Amino acid sequence: MPGAHVFPGGLAEPADFSAEWLGLLPASPHYGLGAVKPPPPGGSRAPLFATDREGPSSQLPGEVAFRICALRETFEEAGILLVVPGRGPAPPLPAERLPPAAELGAWRRRVREDASCFLRLCRHLGCAPNIWALHEWSNWLTPVGRAGRGGRRYDTAFYLCCLEERPPHASQDDQEVTAVLWSSPPEAIERFKSQEIWFPPPQFYEFCRLCNFSSLGELQKFSSERALEGCERWMPVMLSAADGLIQLLPVVISDTQEIIMEVVLLKVEDPSCFWIAMKQCVGELLSDTVYENLNTEMKHFYNKDADEIKGEEVEKGQVYVIFSEELQCWCRALVESVQCRADGYQLRCFLVDYAKYCSVASENIRVLAGAFAKIPHRAKKCRLHCTKPLTLHIDYCENTAKIGPAKRWDTAAIQHFRKLLEEATEIKATIQAVEDKVLEVFLFVTIRDEKICVNDDLVAKHFAYYKEAEGTAGGSADDSDDEVSLNAECVPVEFVGPTFLARPKLPFGEEVSPHLEPDLAGCNSVLQKRSQRPHTVLKDKTVPVVSMVPAVPSKEDKAVQTERLPQFLNPDSLQTHTVEDDQQSCKRVGKEENFVFLSKKIEPSSVLETAPLFDGLKKELVWNKFSGPTFTESYCWPPVAQGCDVIAISHQGNDPLLYIPPVLTLLQLESDCQVLPDMSGPLALILCPGWKKAQLVFDLLKTYGKGGRRLHPVLVILGQNKEAASQVEIQGCEVVVTTPFNLLRLLEHNTRFLCRLCHLVLDEIEVLFSDTTEQVFTILDCYKKATAQAQGGLPHQIIAVGTQWNKHITPLIKEFMNDPHLVITVIEEAALFGNVQQVVQPCMNSSRTAELLKILDFTQRNLQKVLVFTDSVTEVEMIHKALKSNSVVSLKKHKESKCNAKCVLERWRKMHSSGTPAVLVLTDDCLQSLGIRDATCVIHFSFPSPGVFEQRLQSMSDDFCAGIKDSAVDEEHTKAKSVILLAENSFCHAPGILHYLKRAEAEIPEEFCDLTAKVLESEENEKSSRPLCASLKTFGICRNRTECPDRHQISFSIDMAQNIAAEMVETPERVTILPLFIIHATNYFGRIVKKQKDQYTVLAKEMNDYFKVPEHRISVNTVEKSVYYGLHEGANYHRVQVVETPAKDEENICKVTIKYIDEGRTSQVNSDQLLHLPSEFQSLPPQAVEIVVCRVKPIDNEVEWNPKVTDHINHKIKGKLHHAKVVHTLGRTVWVDPMVGVTNLPTMKMWINEYNIRAEILSTGLGTDNPEHVGEIQKLCRQIAVLDHAQSLEHLPAKPETTVGKSGKLGTSVQALLVRSTKEDTAGAEEASSPQDTLIQENSAGNCSSSVGLPGNDVVQAKEAEDSTVHQQKSCHPQIKWLQDKMTVTLKVQILRAADSKCEFSREKVAFSAYSEGKLYVADLELYQSVIAEKSTCVIKDTEAVILLVKEKKGAWCKLLKNKNVHVSLDFEHWEESEDEGPFTVGTAKLSYPPAGSEDWFESSEDSDTESDE
Repeated sequence: MPGAHVFPGGLAEPADFSAEWLGLLPASPHYGLGAVKPPPPGGSRAPLFATDREGPSSQLPGEVAFRICALRETFEEAGILLVVPGRGPAPPLPAERLPPAAELGAWRRRVREDASCFLRLCRHLGCAPNIWALHEWSNWLTPVGRAGRGGRRYDTAFYLCCLEERPPHASQDDQEVTAVLWSSPPEAIERFKSQEIWFPPPQFYEFCRLCNFSSLGELQKFSSERALEGCERWMPVMLSAADGLIQLLPVVISDTQEIIMEVVLLKVEDPSCFWIAMKQCVGELLSDTVYENLNTEMKHFYNKDADEIKGEEVEKGQVYVIFSEELQCWCRALVESVQCRADGYQLRCFLVDYAKYCSVASENIRVLAGAFAKIPHRAKKCRLHCTKPLTLHIDYCENTAKIGPAKRWDTAAIQHFRKLLEEATEIKATIQAVEDKVLEVFLFVTIRDEKICVNDDLVAKHFAYYKEAEGTAGGSADDSDDEVSLNAECVPVEFVGPTFLARPKLPFGEEVSPHLEPDLAGCNSVLQKRSQRPHTVLKDKTVPVVSMVPAVPSKEDKAVQTERLPQFLNPDSLQTHTVEDDQQSCKRVGKEENFVFLSKKIEPSSVLETAPLFDGLKKELVWNKFSGPTFTESYCWPPVAQGCDVIAISHQGNDPLLYIPPVLTLLQLESDCQVLPDMSGPLALILCPGWKKAQLVFDLLKTYGKGGRRLHPVLVILGQNKEAASQVEIQGCEVVVTTPFNLLRLLEHNTRFLCRLCHLVLDEIEVLFSDTTEQVFTILDCYKKATAQAQGGLPHQIIAVGTQWNKHITPLIKEFMNDPHLVITVIEEAALFGNVQQVVQPCMNSSRTAELLKILDFTQRNLQKVLVFTDSVTEVEMIHKALKSNSVVSLKKHKESKCNAKCVLERWRKMHSSGTPAVLVLTDDCLQSLGIRDATCVIHFSFPSPGVFEQRLQSMSDDFCAGIKDSAVDEEHTKAKSVILLAENSFCHAPGILHYLKRAEAEIPEEFCDLTAKVLESEENEKSSRPLCASLKTFGICRNRTECPDRHQISFSIDMAQNIAAEMVETPERVTILPLFIIHATNYFGRIVKKQKDQYTVLAKEMNDYFKVPEHRISVNTVEKSVYYGLHEGANYHRVQVVETPAKDEENICKVTIKYIDEGRTSQVNSDQLLHLPSEFQSLPPQAVEIVVCRVKPIDNEVEWNPKVTDHINHKIKGKLHHAKVVHTLGRTVWVDPMVGVTNLPTMKMWINEYNIRAEILSTGLGTDNPEHVGEIQKLCRQIAVLDHAQSLEHLPAKPETTVGKSGKLGTSVQALLVRSTKEDTAGAEEASSPQDTLIQENSAGNCSSSVGLPGNDVVQAKEAEDSTVHQQKSCHPQIKWLQDKMTVTLKVQILRAADSKCEFSREKVAFSAYSEGKLYVADLELYQSVIAEKSTCVIKDTEAVILLVKEKKGAWCKLLKNKNVHVSLDFEHWEESEDEGPFTVGTAKLSYPPAGSEDWFESSEDSDTESDE
């Protein structure tokens, strides 16, 4: 088929059936292939598989020969060789064991010319063709109308092969095949539909079949199981039409789709969850007779001495056999939970054959035998097909109730469903679909000779509605938004009648009575008109409106609530999320899904079809899989689309889609554009807090702006360069996205920029007002002037969205907005706007009750409705008793109280209406059932978490003030009050509450601030294992330490675990740096290059030379974490360290995370790419260091560098040599200032300075000076250094050690310096040997660093500091075992995951040091005899360090050390030399083993002639 895309394959050859293949295949039955099930009686296998092609003389069956043919043709056409080592099923042969590409290509040509060469190739490799990877998939026959020459038709077997990774050497043969293409099934189908490529019908059909699987693992599992069923032979049917040719392809219909089954009901929860069992065998569904036999067999088997299983060995989620006391038999059971009790283990189980739950003791559980596990479970979980629940929704605004979709079934619906099944004399079902092992069925019952379809009956009774399955016409992709959408947008009754979209075939041969009501006629046509319902906007100004999604009224309350709808309704049935705090557990009532505070009445748009957006935008939203509108969007979009001023405060207030869709809709209106002045300038301006958010908004505008008239949005990010603003081109632009600083720069250049502006959007208003208050109000003043001068009655609109209320929003509303709509969906923010008074009352925990009595002073003019919240039943009873003894009438409610919620609520209201102050003491978990929203005072007797605090505030939402107050007259007596009793144990949630109280401008006691500071300090200490904050290192400051997950204090064990070797920084005044990995503009990873002979350069050359030899490229079989390996990348070989390996249950995943220890970058590679790294290449410490350029930061208080700056610096410095002055080092991080790019002129023996990185950044205009950077780093390090020194004084000798440095100066050896700082070179400029030195001295003025240490101490050399660190820090000696041969001595240092290891060799000494799990281990060993230091090596492994000492003189040593060391012992387990030949006189009488740690051990060792302690 010229030009067609097909799967690799071809004609079977006699060589494929050769008996010689038997020598390469296993002798097991079916050659290791699974046995295909025999065909049913009267049936037969497809002709292709029924007989062997070569007749009786051939010993190779067709199912093997055809697979060999497929593998051979795949190798010929695509170059893919699928073989396994040995003779049997095994993992595929690794790519590295395949012959080189040239040799493989020669074999490929030979096989193409002679099919028998494929057998020779497999013999040559010692492999077998991987027939076990090929699964029988389908069988296609060429139709008569498409036969070839001479009527030739092809009977073709299709096999499926799933590979974990793409095989190497795939290429076309340039004879039959012109190109090889890897493609996913959906991609291939799309290219076929767009006519880029063409498939024959079988290939297209198979691609469509593959699209049914979401993952390769799922397809692999299905194909391996499906292959054992065999396959039918298919053939396209050709039909000739007047305008073309039609090919009909097979359609597979489920065997169980329309089978009518009589069933037994086992268990009923609701119409979406019930269990049945089959009375008769239907297809693969077994009858009760089979399970009766199963029970008999299990009884005989388990009543014998079957082994018990231990309780701790039982795994949750597995099926076992348990003895049921209720049924008095052994049953198969799924273990759902395991509880350890004093008398043993108790198991909660689900009986999979009876649909019952039970609890059993561990002694009554047994392992499920394999024979009993093969039989399917009798109990089948079911739900009614396409039948969804309805419930009553209430609209507070219109005071109406409507029936609409629900998430849960009403109690009445469940009771009706159960009644139908209980009264039925016969139950039948038809299976329509199977999803997640749940059968979707139509259920039919016979009641008093009347046949009823249960699905229809529930719909007719208004308990349910029909909804088509996903993907069918009229079906919604997700009905969850519709089900709980909004109070004013629920689907009314006339839109949800029983439409019988998938009316089932009736199994009784007569008409089914669906019990339809007369008024539901014609509901199908009404349903189709739903999306055409016009959107209306209510003009009423009811202030305020606080709305919540309601629950269905309870049976006893229904009469009351239909008479008068309450202002609030408890959302119990809709709330499923819970929040659990320390000793506080409550339902979250105040989340965004069901609370909204409105300043005006708004009719929300709950579904996209009715949203006030233009049609093109709706299509774009659907195309981009938009799942909204969300709750907040449904309230924001209508007023924004009307052109009103809007303020929206929500948890999703940082989502630009709150305003982008309606703003785009407004811009599409031509009526607005006709009156615009004819000048340049945008119609809409969006102000964002930073460049990153501006970039996001700009991208969304481009994405969703495609559905209508082009608006040409522009993103304006300007530098501080004056000419930047003049280069901005906004002609024809209708939307501008920028930040406050950038807009002010633009306004300086173009004062008429705002003349056409109609829509001003303030994104993340709380950030704008907190970080750029002055700039935002300046912009608002300019906008106000521009609108005052505008002509033609232009519409003007301000939209402000955010997550928190800010005090500056009040002047925004008063001075710049026109009667705005307020939409607040966060309760605590609504309380801020509602002017709720926040009071904090400090007290002792023991005096909280007394403080409470003082607060309950009812002498005010207005009566109080007080709620006292606590978190325990005991405290409720205590408070209630105290109030009663002080003549305060109060109510109480907790989960153990006898009075129900309705009774308490009635008494609460009566108390207030009768003129008595209402006081209710309750626990948090009772508020939801009470539904109180009109309290005037809330007292927090127990300190609340932020979530609980939010819930408690909601109880006062009726009394939130409706608008902005102009005066504070009598304010104390009119607004709601929240009082927090602050006791000494109120610490857990203090920071979150304190932040809120500050925004509420409450008077905060000093005790509260101290408490919060301690909590924050404790939280910071918990970050001890986190890395040091990147912002702190890069800029010297972290903007938000409370939310930042990283550490903000220096940790000696982490930051100093891997110090930069002293030889790396030979002369801190000028080092040569090679940046290799650029993180951002001022943070890189790279190497410090030595001036003379760079060790890494030598190492890299040796590594490349070593690995050029193929025999040296040894792949790693088992990958270990933290071990060094080699990796081939491009033309070079790298040293890498494994930092993350697959979990134990993911051993089939070969991806590992590695770090390039000499470059600093990380990556993921296949484990088979890692090479064994010889020990001589591991001795050089990792060369990668982190480099930070000092004294420069982004402009406009940005927290991240603009990508333009990073890209510019990356292009300029990556891979190029630079000179720099080191001002600080910490661990493997160096701070440099300056850092300049240089060019070497070897002929003139000088360096030329090309650029200064800091100056380059400043020249972009996007960076500014950061003079505090170095000082902040020094300050941080000095504090920790002094602290560490104070803590280490107890470890220092009474008289300080005196050490002599290389310079000959004396210095006191103290705790290791955390930061090695360098003093400015005091030599004059005349001492500079190159222009580079002069530049460094000029740029380093004002950046001198001081030494970190004790006052008066000289700064020692870096090497001395490191040496003193080893001796002065508290260290441990590792356990060492040693053994020897004639040439070498091997030391095994027992240390786990060694970090920053160092091993120094001399002729008679070896010194080893390393960090492990935060501790420093040091071994300083003085050897008994001499070694060759240059040839000795140290290799670090995951559990030990192996030191190999090369002896100076051959022969055996009688001992290892000159002086005895109790931490060193002989490795007897690996000692191979006999006692007679060895130099050791191991006298058993002289060896004694007293208890560990006793003094006798040392005495015994001292007296012994052995060296077992060395």
